[in-house]
Amino acid sequence: MNEYPCQNWQVRKPMAQSRHGVVSSQNRLAAEAGIQVLNAGGNAIDAAVATGLALGAVEPWNSGLGGVGFMLVYLAREKRVKVVDFGPLSPGGLNPADFPLTGGFTQDLFTWPSVKEDRNVHGPRSFVIPSNPAGLSLALKSFGTLPWSEVIQPAIALAEKGLPVDWYLTLKIATMAQGLARYPSSANIYLPKGFPPVSLSGEQLDHLPLKGLAQTLRQLAKAGADDFYKGAIANSMVKDTQAMGGILSLQDLAQYEARIVDPIHCEYRGVELALAPALTAGPSMLQCLGQLKDIPFNSGRPNAQAFLAYANVLREAFSVRLSSMGDDTQAPEPTCTTHFNVVDREGNMVAHTQTLLSVFGSKVVLPETGILMNNGIMWFDPRPGTPNTLGPKKRALTNMCPVIAYQNGQPRFALGASGGRKIFPAVLQLTSFLIDYGMPLDEAFHHPRIDASGGESVGVDPRLAQPIKDVLQEKFPLNKTELVVYPTNFACPSAVMQNAEGEHFGMSDVMSPNSASVGQ
Repeated sequence: MNEYPCQNWQVRKPMAQSRHGVVSSQNRLAAEAGIQVLNAGGNAIDAAVATGLALGAVEPWNSGLGGVGFMLVYLAREKRVKVVDFGPLSPGGLNPADFPLTGGFTQDLFTWPSVKEDRNVHGPRSFVIPSNPAGLSLALKSFGTLPWSEVIQPAIALAEKGLPVDWYLTLKIATMAQGLARYPSSANIYLPKGFPPVSLSGEQLDHLPLKGLAQTLRQLAKAGADDFYKGAIANSMVKDTQAMGGILSLQDLAQYEARIVDPIHCEYRGVELALAPALTAGPSMLQCLGQLKDIPFNSGRPNAQAFLAYANVLREAFSVRLSSMGDDTQAPEPTCTTHFNVVDREGNMVAHTQTLLSVFGSKVVLPETGILMNNGIMWFDPRPGTPNTLGPKKRALTNMCPVIAYQNGQPRFALGASGGRKIFPAVLQLTSFLIDYGMPLDEAFHHPRIDASGGESVGVDPRLAQPIKDVLQEKFPLNKTELVVYPTNFACPSAVMQNAEGEHFGMSDVMSPNSASVGQ
């Protein structure tokens, strides 16, 4: 008998190919929103902003206006990469004393010591300042070509239509129904009549109305993104938050600024890689690449020694993260991050990660605006005296790891993933597959991977060849887990790529049912 459940199928995703633009996303409708903007004459950054806004209307459990993120932008004419940092920042009024420890450990993403009433995990005190609109609008102003009022239109149309009630939506809501039920404004949307929505078999899909969201997006189209921070939307958000006992203030919103910073760089076997800096997984990725480039890999395809090298450098990198950056052990619950990539006909590229942290974030939908809020306070360690200790006006350590690669002044690929601490192990291996082994993009995405993201054991896709598993098992306890839709045992990557002839390709996560790469 197998040591793990065995599902008798083989799943493949098609690769997009175009001489023009390509968008790769965890949701096809959002990718098509990006393509719509490219077809209207926009560049990769315009399309990325449209895709990011649309994702909040088609997979709101992953990201949206109430979330945070990082965007890497490759500017083809300038042959350089810039980072739009709209990462998590805690409210100025946060008092660590309001998050007393109670003994035991929480079981949602990070096994932090438990806090009274799980205030850092769900509810109105778990919000960091929502920065998604600030980051997207800054990217558009700095690098885009189209107006904000135009690139937001696909998101408005999708929000007005509502969520298609397919089996995956039913699954996502059902797994989080207990948390959503705690908050009437959330249950009112996601638990109609008290239960997860289900479309009748054989009938056309029902649509779940996202109450308030389309109106909020229309207000943003009319008044601009600043309204989210200094206008009517800001006032409404703060009123709703404080009525629930939260601490987010008008001052927090008015003072928040996304910022453009430089990436960190490394050269890996003749390819220049740009990574997100500071409190992301970028520094850990940099450490691993620095070690891997001194290891001679075989030709052909990655063998047991390659995967042993991946496991060794990943375990060492996570040891550094645990000791010096404040991250901690992760429980096997799903995350709600999303990642997408864009390339346009000029060769501009975007690698963009945005998130609410947990699935459905804080589980709180603000009643007036329909904005689902993040639970970014959970990124912080509630214990005093650690590098990532909870505090006011403080930036949190995250696992986001967008990457852009270029060589001889030409872009190679933009890559990233969702999946919490599983993100950068996946990005590292895919980077090696593409550079060390010259794999076509679709082959790299269908190749089995490992996950060595902390703890004693190494997660192994059982499709790996037995000799590879035998060598790994000599050094590490192996956790044999399937590559399945749920639970997400491995990260969910996506990428776009340009070859030497200027053709563009895109791949999305193989197991995400709604993921897609779409070409012009």
